[in-house]
Amino acid sequence: MRSLTRRDLPLSGDPSARFLPLLIAFMIFLAALALVGAEALRQTAERWESGLSGQMTVQLPADAEEEAEARTATAVALLQDIPGVTAVEVLDRQEAAALLEPWLGSAAEDPQLPLPVLLTLTVEGQIAEIAAEARARLSDPLPAAQVDDHQEWIGGLLNLTRGLGALAIFLLLLVSAAAVVTVVFVTRTGLAVHRPVIELLHLMGARDAQVAGRFQLHAMRQGLIGGLLGLAAAAACYGLLDWTLAPTTIALLPPFRIGPRLLLLLALLPAIAGMIALLTARITVLRTLARMP
Repeated sequence: MRSLTRRDLPLSGDPSARFLPLLIAFMIFLAALALVGAEALRQTAERWESGLSGQMTVQLPADAEEEAEARTATAVALLQDIPGVTAVEVLDRQEAAALLEPWLGSAAEDPQLPLPVLLTLTVEGQIAEIAAEARARLSDPLPAAQVDDHQEWIGGLLNLTRGLGALAIFLLLLVSAAAVVTVVFVTRTGLAVHRPVIELLHLMGARDAQVAGRFQLHAMRQGLIGGLLGLAAAAACYGLLDWTLAPTTIALLPPFRIGPRLLLLLALLPAIAGMIALLTARITVLRTLARMP
């Protein structure tokens, strides 16, 4: 028998398939947001880790200007002699105020605001050992000094990033499973609706594979349409968030860029949705027809 056409098995008018593109669009929307979120977390962790690796911070409490200068000079002299410390930089008041500006706003530039003295150390070697040596040397002359090697903070950030990345992967798997279940339900409903037509086609010599071909092409078309709609919605959502939140987050988070790898993954989402719909519909139809008398 010749290949089946839309006239032989009209699936486009099925009420059950009318909302399939919208359901797939919603799933692709969630999948795209999960991919973008995972990539944003990865870039943030990578930039913060690279920016803080090999560095330590020493904080001296705010005092009168003369005492602050003397304590700063003492701290610099003690820290420079530590093996592994290659440079000691003292942040001036303007630089320290710039670090607090995202939280305090213009109040960070108030000359009456007591700000601690911050020293940035560039180190080579075991940061934990260098930090312990710095604390030991500063404990007697400057007991109020605080040494931060950033390792605990970086470790917590990396753990959070890995956890959220795993959550994003789980969300992708959940969306894929939901898409499969949706296509199975819609395909079975279509088979039930067109059962008299399918039985007639069988009497005319149509094979199960030919019937499955009509269903799988229809499902693939619906999956592609839904995937494109979902990707467009995700792009619009990302653009809106970037436009509204960028002025408030630019000082707190490093800039996020969609690279070629992420762009390729996002572009493949509609095709992946279409392939999932095609394979699911084909398997469902063949298994269902095999059980029909």
